[in-house]
Amino acid sequence: MLKGFREFIMRGNVVDLAIAVVVGTAFTALVKAFVADILTPIIAAIAGQPNFSTLTFTINHSQFLYGDLIDALITFVSVAAAVYYFVVVPLNKLAQRRARGQAPVDEVPPDIALLTEIRDLLASPQGPSKTA
Repeated sequence: MLKGFREFIMRGNVVDLAIAVVVGTAFTALVKAFVADILTPIIAAIAGQPNFSTLTFTINHSQFLYGDLIDALITFVSVAAAVYYFVVVPLNKLAQRRARGQAPVDEVPPDIALLTEIRDLLASPQGPSKTA
């Protein structure tokens, strides 16, 4: 039982996922600090409000904290932009560099396609048809 658990833990996917979660958590903390300490004060300087979380409005004695929503929206857009520009774009460029000079994966050379067709005909239960 422990051997199976050890094999499960040592699989590449589990270890890769654990690393991704740890790095993602650290990256999120970094982006949140950037948003809270740099981006939000810049936007607040333009808007004239030092902290958006205090923005509210009241209807029938019910208070709506829309400033928290603005802060969360700024954080979300910042995280999405950081992930896109610092992770997705570089990985796409790396994939394009690796793909240069290689044959497209979807194209099968004609000789391989012919051999595959012959193999499939020979493997079929009725065998190749004898029409001549």
